Amino acid sequence: MLQALEPAAIAQDDSETLSENVFRRIQAAIVKGEIAPGSKISEPELARTYGISRGPLREAIHRLEGQRLLVRIPHVGARVVSLNHAELIELYEIRESLEGMACRLAAERMSDEDIAELRRVLETHERDEAFQAGVGYYQQEGDFDFHYKIIQGSGNRTLTQMLCGELYQLVRMYRIQFSTTPNRPHQAFAEHHRILDAIADRDGELAELLMRRHIGASKRNIARHYQDSAQQTATPRGES
Repeated sequence: MLQALEPAAIAQDDSETLSENVFRRIQAAIVKGEIAPGSKISEPELARTYGISRGPLREAIHRLEGQRLLVRIPHVGARVVSLNHAELIELYEIRESLEGMACRLAAERMSDEDIAELRRVLETHERDEAFQAGVGYYQQEGDFDFHYKIIQGSGNRTLTQMLCGELYQLVRMYRIQFSTTPNRPHQAFAEHHRILDAIADRDGELAELLMRRHIGASKRNIARHYQDSAQQTATPRGES
């Protein structure tokens, strides 16, 4: 069940503000997995939950469809996106190529202050309680996101629009979903540090290679997840 808005927010008269508020709340719930992939979106239920009229709510839903977090199915309605194995691998293949390019450009174009800020981002990640416990590696969005900062640092507007706009929240959704795999949080963090060191050394070729390897490791992690799930499904009950 979605959490209701704070009473002060519900009492606001500005429908645009309410729509933005609801958009952000539903977006966060989907990305963090609080609304499960494949879940049907009920407009009447959401309208009651958030105390908002159907007009602003539909505007928020339309924006979520634009971010590919919701898909509209004929005669069914809107559902939370749920990529299958092949679709998810394709998404990571795109990331591997484009984020590798972004990393190379960032090594060439980021200022020394930008690189210092990127290092501070990793220091913030290291202090996260879930990360220290080894149970997850959650990165807040935007300027607190290591990948986002590198893409922004590439200085390529088209690349930034693709990776920090159209695909960003969809990618975050699956990054968060698979960040809790045992041992992966600390491995990913170590990989981030090696990427940062290559950027700081202005070695664009190495930075690109390390980013591609980093995303490739995540892609293999996803493939193992689906393989393990398939094996568990195929194992008859009573067997171990």
